[in-house]
Amino acid sequence: MKSPRHQLVIGIDLDNTLVCYDELFHLAACEEGLIHPSLPRNKEKIRHAIRLLPEGESRWTRLQAIVYGPRIDGATLFRGGGVFLRHCAKSRIRTRIVSHKTRFTTLDGKQVDLRQSSLQWLEAKGFFSDFGLSRGDVFFESTRAEKIRRIRALGCTHFIDDLAQVFTEDAFPRKTQKLLFSPHGAAFPGDAAPALTFASWREIDRFFFNDPRL
Repeated sequence: MKSPRHQLVIGIDLDNTLVCYDELFHLAACEEGLIHPSLPRNKEKIRHAIRLLPEGESRWTRLQAIVYGPRIDGATLFRGGGVFLRHCAKSRIRTRIVSHKTRFTTLDGKQVDLRQSSLQWLEAKGFFSDFGLSRGDVFFESTRAEKIRRIRALGCTHFIDDLAQVFTEDAFPRKTQKLLFSPHGAAFPGDAAPALTFASWREIDRFFFNDPRL
């Protein structure tokens, strides 16, 4: 790596990049009677199956409100994510979470603050006590365009995201290295805006720290 580590600013997406919802979506969808338990524990497959149902889009929207809101405590941190953040803190690498997340959603007639739910999850998982971040290092944006502007404003040298479309936006800063987190094996589409692809946080950790013992 050409730059000293303490000069790096690593931006990280939140949902489906740090937060793993696969098991929780499967559990909640089964409880709601939306899928058969034999369906793989994979959010994308679950979404596809539900959208094929009558009124599937509204059913999927409601399930998202359940999972991202009152049930988020059942979500897990992707394996290796905490190790990576601890290594960053030890090496004085600044990390920032930048999430495209609507603040409010409606569930059964009540408003749910999705951003507050996420902050509570982050606190419960030790992000503000063990991983070197504060609440001031977490940014929620209402649109993808605002998310990209935030990445630029923070001066991120790298950005890690599970959504390839973020990297293909024309406004995405050219100097920010794109790192695609793809635990289910999805490839980066096309060659217009290439990104390095990683199947796990362990691979990302090795990319930055090159320690074969990890």
